[in-house]
Amino acid sequence: MVTIRLSRGGAKKKPFYHIVVCDSRKARDGRRIEQIGFFNPVARGAEERLRLDLERVDYWTGVGAQMSDRVKTLLSEARTQAA
Repeated sequence: MVTIRLSRGGAKKKPFYHIVVCDSRKARDGRRIEQIGFFNPVARGAEERLRLDLERVDYWTGVGAQMSDRVKTLLSEARTQAA
């Protein structure tokens, strides 16, 4: 099954997450099919906190990809920012 989920990056105590499309059997930070955005939970000031390619999310969910719970909440946040 194809899933849309977070892949962790960044440094110790400073997480940074890529929002990726990958096979559900792969490791969290393993091989990915496509990167469709990022999430920076420790963004300060003018730093961008969330970027998500909504067209690609719609495409992948249209072909059957499942989203993790956290990505669902980030998607709803991104859609409210875009509106």
